Amino acid sequence: MSGCVSGSAVVAGIDIGGTKTAGALVAADGTVLARATRDTPARAGGTAMAETAALVVEQLADDAGVRPDAVGVGAAGVVDPRSGTIRAASDMFVDWAGFPLGERLGDRLDVDVRVENDVNAFLLGETAWGSGRGSDVLGVMLGTGVGGALVLDGSLRHGPYGAAGEIGHTPGYGDLRCTCGRTGHLETLASGTSIARRYAAATGDDVASARVIAERARVGDSIAKSVFDDAGRAVALACISAATLVDVPLAVVGGGVAAAWDLLAPAVNATLLTDPPVSGAPLRIVPGTLRGDAVVLGAAALVAASDRSVPSEQFSEGELLRDVAS
Repeated sequence: MSGCVSGSAVVAGIDIGGTKTAGALVAADGTVLARATRDTPARAGGTAMAETAALVVEQLADDAGVRPDAVGVGAAGVVDPRSGTIRAASDMFVDWAGFPLGERLGDRLDVDVRVENDVNAFLLGETAWGSGRGSDVLGVMLGTGVGGALVLDGSLRHGPYGAAGEIGHTPGYGDLRCTCGRTGHLETLASGTSIARRYAAATGDDVASARVIAERARVGDSIAKSVFDDAGRAVALACISAATLVDVPLAVVGGGVAAAWDLLAPAVNATLLTDPPVSGAPLRIVPGTLRGDAVVLGAAALVAASDRSVPSEQFSEGELLRDVAS
């Protein structure tokens, strides 16, 4: 099922991730009316995951006393945005590939439902209510892996195979082996997983997460700082390549690794100076401001009024997002 609701409507945004399913009930002006979170039953199959999402929506409605007019979903995996079916997914999601999420969730809740890939939803959130406000924007999400998305001429670009903007598996970034089995992809330098692996390879210290390595970099660990420098340069080069190809003036970087923007930014900014787009047009690479809310709010933007989907005016952080949930 699919649809777009009026500017006065209240909509629900749902983020179905590998460990949790988060949701928010959102008014047309971006006010968050309620929030809810449940564990994602990723090993229990698509039916269980869809039911969990439905329960989150029902909890939001109960908490706020308002039933959503439509539901947008940002889901892990490759999504057919027309049907809301999950086309492909990682092995951590049992019976997720091929699951008709939009249809099942729409029937269960009796509302219009639209489903997008979670990275596409992230970018929609940032263009609607975050730091990506503009009509031509590249989104890069640095998490366990690296995902990407494109908004062109004010609309999310899918491409004929649904892979537009997927920058994480572009080659040319060295000779390290990627999780996909190939070598030299952006993900081998810029994902949280690769940051941890590269630090461990250089030090022999098997650190659990990129967050720990960031903390070490901030207190003077030169190897930790070098790993983040490499990640920042790789992200900048990828954004510059995209800007050169499709002439986007803005790239927004989100995901867990972007929380260490203070460590990524020096290399990002230096690379913009040494290797700018050949057009000479300025490119800005900025961190997302919605953080953990980006996918949820982007999912809400899927079914919000179309004239609010990609505003172009400038704003200050927090200006439009007012959280009144208890």
